[in-house]
Amino acid sequence: MFQNFIHGIRQKVFNRRKQGAIVECHDDIRSGDALGCVYTVYSRNTDCYYLRLLLHKIKGPTSFKDLQTVNGIEYETYREACLALGLLENDNQWNEALKKAVCSDSLSKIRTLFALLLSFCEPSSPKALWENNKDCMFEDILNKLGAENRHIVLNYTDSIYNEAPIKIEDKVLQMIGKSLSEVGMLSPSRQHVHNMSREILRELSYDSDLLLNFVTQRDPLLNTDQQAIYREVLRLYSKSEGEVIFIDAPGGTGKTFLINVLLAKIRGERNIALAVATSGVAATLMTGGRTAHSMLQIPIDLIHNEIPVCNITKGRAKAYVLQEAKVLFWDEISMMHKHGLEAVNRSLQDLRGNKDLMDGLIVALAGDFRQTLPVIPRGTMADEIKACLKSPYLWKLVKVMKLTTNMRIQNNCQNSQRFSDYLLKIGDEQEATTENGKIRLSNGFCKICPT
Repeated sequence: MFQNFIHGIRQKVFNRRKQGAIVECHDDIRSGDALGCVYTVYSRNTDCYYLRLLLHKIKGPTSFKDLQTVNGIEYETYREACLALGLLENDNQWNEALKKAVCSDSLSKIRTLFALLLSFCEPSSPKALWENNKDCMFEDILNKLGAENRHIVLNYTDSIYNEAPIKIEDKVLQMIGKSLSEVGMLSPSRQHVHNMSREILRELSYDSDLLLNFVTQRDPLLNTDQQAIYREVLRLYSKSEGEVIFIDAPGGTGKTFLINVLLAKIRGERNIALAVATSGVAATLMTGGRTAHSMLQIPIDLIHNEIPVCNITKGRAKAYVLQEAKVLFWDEISMMHKHGLEAVNRSLQDLRGNKDLMDGLIVALAGDFRQTLPVIPRGTMADEIKACLKSPYLWKLVKVMKLTTNMRIQNNCQNSQRFSDYLLKIGDEQEATTENGKIRLSNGFCKICPT
């Protein structure tokens, strides 16, 4: 294909080459030495992964339907077509693993094992694997119902058979965030299960005893500034008073430590506390943290959209999580374009039916405006400041609290403290600069070596 045709980027069609050697017996076709490259696809992106396998195996397919047809039989999914072509390994080892587990493990552990196989082992035929082993996954469900209803003689029913797939799907959702239909099985009916349980499961599946024990151990370690913010957030939380707080926290002042203690406290009481960050690295440092764009569905293009809103629909699971949340912690907020916070404010007001700031939700923003501000492609310093969170009307309603004690240098020498203080002075524009605005380093800060 790529030897004889060129793909037009704008038209998105293949056009015959106008240069190159003439193909024998085809005077109107020319050939080049170009090679085509098919994008690499992760196996968790199941449909695209199996489609890629088929594209490498089947020569000259004319349609997607053609790709799903093997020996005259049209299969429903690309996975099934791959299986029919013999491109996938069989599942004998997974069948044996489940049979061995039946001899020694509880049925709950067998369901967990099955969820692990679906999540990480990529069985070639999940439906067949389920049909071969499903009979060993229901008995404890029937026994539990029998113990709760001793006066009724219970038999296996559709609802009982449906319960085990629900439990397995919940575990798969916890592990990789996918439903059974996304890993090659049929999703169970959830008519009698809260339709929001998938998203809310992530936020309510924490071990409360473990979290409260974490709080007991870490609470005494908070310094004076941290204690003040800790008490203020818990005061608002206990009274269900919505407010937006900004934690001004230079590097090393224990911001992440404080946020994790607050998250553990609120989640330990089986309430929803959301942890998001503008950057992915900052999100990984918070327990259960996610990027703000992922959790809040903030639009990607915030520069050209003057009135953005988050892509969250009422009645959906993510909307339910935001409606039930008690506190939202948002780290590295100083890197976010002001339109991002405005979009979240509009969406929360719409979802929760209140026109107060953030609809009365407790929002704890954290960051350091001395560090990286919103990135504006080809923008000037003025453009960055204009996009900064401090410029919109919302900032006037934000309560600012500060962390000032650098925890990283508590036991270090005086030079470390001087270095930390000097960096803060630079960030606060208290140090001298040259005529062109560059920082003038003092003699006590560094040694200048002649070149």
